[in-house]
Amino acid sequence: MKKRNSENMSIGDVLKEFVDHNKLQKGLDKVTVRDVWNEQMGPAIQKYTTAIKLEGSTLYVQLSSSVLREELSYGKEKIVRMLNEELGRELVKKLVLR
Repeated sequence: MKKRNSENMSIGDVLKEFVDHNKLQKGLDKVTVRDVWNEQMGPAIQKYTTAIKLEGSTLYVQLSSSVLREELSYGKEKIVRMLNEELGRELVKKLVLR
């Protein structure tokens, strides 16, 4: 990390620089998208969610209920929009329900 005048930098700026320098953004995105899925979809769907995996811009969600998987498949585009809105950027482009 470059040495800068730390008195003029906010904690947020220092953390962002640390994340960028150490290439940690992909790992943070994987954790963040999992948290956002659980928060946005609610406890009922969270109960049937067995695995969430972000690979590139594709979000893979494994569900233990085939009925729920079928129901959610009708609203994939809306779910992707909702997740990206909560994330504050277009991180997820495709949703695959398994």
